Amino acid sequence: MRIMISADMEGATGVTWTDDVVPGTEQWQRFRRLFTGDVNAVIRGLCDGGASDVLVNEAHSSQRNLLLEDLDERARMLTGRHKPLSMMQGIDSGVDGVVFLGYHAGAGADGVLSHTYLENQITGVWLDGVPASEGRLNAALAAEHGVPVLLVSGDDKTCEDAAGYAPGAELVAVKECVSRYAAICLPPSRTAEMLSAAARASMDRAVRTPGTAAAHRIEVEFDASHLAQAAAVVPTVEQTGVRRVGFDAATMTEAMKAFKVVTAIAAGAVQGKYG
Repeated sequence: MRIMISADMEGATGVTWTDDVVPGTEQWQRFRRLFTGDVNAVIRGLCDGGASDVLVNEAHSSQRNLLLEDLDERARMLTGRHKPLSMMQGIDSGVDGVVFLGYHAGAGADGVLSHTYLENQITGVWLDGVPASEGRLNAALAAEHGVPVLLVSGDDKTCEDAAGYAPGAELVAVKECVSRYAAICLPPSRTAEMLSAAARASMDRAVRTPGTAAAHRIEVEFDASHLAQAAAVVPTVEQTGVRRVGFDAATMTEAMKAFKVVTAIAAGAVQGKYG
């Protein structure tokens, strides 16, 4: 049984504010250890449940956050940026299940460090008319490859969101959202037990199916008009409102690649304090 972990950081144990997840800060160095601890707890549970191979895909920011030297030796780690499928690189490699670890609520929603791809320039994303977090987008991509979402971890708002896009998945709330920058957190010794137990139980659902490709539409709303204008220069992307763009794609794989381009161009159009 081959399992993939898509490991984001905002939903990791103890993370509550910007400095916890921004590479180079003192707090980030501290939370790299806690983040790696969460990943190891899941690896332990997956292997106890029968996984023979675990691929960890770093999915946060620079995608160079986990401590390889501290990683459970039964796993392999995909690290670094500029991967075609970004957070979901490896989902097309024949894995039997995927774990969304350290995930968070989407842009415009309540939750600790909630956002979708860009930290604060995107105010909403919709997949086929439904508000979409990174988790919902990634789950649709996993479904296209016939890969079930086994486990989702993050704050309580993340788990509420995941119940809608990954019914049947194990859900682990490692903290309770108080505000965007505050949460009631459990210590790593407790979250490790919770994550391992859930990962072990989730292996009962690790069965890859043929999967089905279908057309999808993604819409993105920004916090400023010039970001929508910048994104609309991408072929197939149309500006549908003052701050909103939309595009159609023949498959979810193509939709996510286009979404990656849209967000990259919008990020490049941000200038200083005025955005």
